[in-house]
Amino acid sequence: MSMQQATYPVQFSIDYPSRPLNRLTTAFRIFVAIPILIVLGAVNGSSFAFSSRHATMYAMSGAGGLLFFGPLLMILFRRKYPRWWFDWNLELQRFVNRVLAYILLMDDRYPATDQQQYVHLDYADPDGGRSLNRWLPLVKWFVAIPHYIVLFFLWIALLVVVFIA
Repeated sequence: MSMQQATYPVQFSIDYPSRPLNRLTTAFRIFVAIPILIVLGAVNGSSFAFSSRHATMYAMSGAGGLLFFGPLLMILFRRKYPRWWFDWNLELQRFVNRVLAYILLMDDRYPATDQQQYVHLDYADPDGGRSLNRWLPLVKWFVAIPHYIVLFFLWIALLVVVFIA
């Protein structure tokens, strides 16, 4: 009897650089990363809060932050998840991970907007949404709340460790 190795739904890896990293770009990484962070902010979802004495105004920007609602409605009412939307989300997540790997000093190559470079991310297509449950996306938000709480504390730990490094 042979045992099959289980495949994970998400394949993620970052290539370790086989060369010495450039110390000059590491020292000025936060300043060098500003242009790519602006590009990332333009395509990824983000929100801002402006406070004054009398009122607080909230603003939302970016395409990625608003694009979760369309697939949610498509899965809920039509049980479809278009392939082009899946490809957009996959490429956006690859780009976000390249920028994060660059900022977190994992490599000194500037993140490209159209190449995978040293960050590899892939996950399976859900068969155009036909294999998706209609109500599961709504339930998953509630089930994920403890996960988001743990992630909040892990992000704090990450910031402390990166600052120490």
